[in-house]
Amino acid sequence: MADFDTPYINELINQFGQLPGIGKKTAQRLAFHILSQPEEKSQGLARAILNACENIHLCNICCNLSDRETCDICTDESRDQSVICVVESPLDVAAMERTREYHGLYHVLHGAISPMQDVGPEQLHLRELLTRLQKNPEIQEIILANNATIEGEATATYIARLLKGTGIRTTRIAQGLPMGSNIEFTDEVTLAKALLGRQTI
Repeated sequence: MADFDTPYINELINQFGQLPGIGKKTAQRLAFHILSQPEEKSQGLARAILNACENIHLCNICCNLSDRETCDICTDESRDQSVICVVESPLDVAAMERTREYHGLYHVLHGAISPMQDVGPEQLHLRELLTRLQKNPEIQEIILANNATIEGEATATYIARLLKGTGIRTTRIAQGLPMGSNIEFTDEVTLAKALLGRQTI
C-alpha cells in the first residue's frame, strides 16, 4: 500500500490501512498527521491503544467488552434477568442502550454467519449463549437483534432453530430497519420502534 523511502512511514501507513473503511489516501493522511504532532501526543495514542489491548477482554457471561471479569450490565441486578438480547457486536449494545427502551441483558456474538468469509456458527459465541440458557432457567425470552443483512438474517434463523423446542420465547426485532443497514448506525427512534415491534419467529 505504502511507497515512501523509509520503512517506518510505510509500516505506519500499512497499519492504518488495515483499519475498516480506511483507504490508501486516508491511511497516508493519518500517518502524516501522527508524525506532525508533538511526540507526547503520539505516545499518548500509543499508550491508549496498548492499555486498551492489555486491559479490555470479553465479559465471562455476555461476551461484551469489559475491563472487568463480568461487565456492569451483567452485574446490574435491576435489569430484567429473564430476557437476553442477542447482538452481533459491542457497538450494537451501545446503540440499544441509547434507546433507553431495553432493560434486559445482552449476549454479543462478535460476528454473523458468513460462508463467503469463512465464518460459521463455531466462530461465533453461540456455545456461551447455550450454556447461559442451561444455567439460568429464569430466562424466558431471547430477542434476536442481528443486523438486517443477509448474514444477520442467516444467523437469526440459525439461532431460532437452535432454540426451537426449548420453551424459550424467541423474538426478532421488527424489520423497521432497512435491509443492508447496521444497528450501530441507526438512529434511536427507529431502533426503539423496531425493538418495541419485535415479533415471535
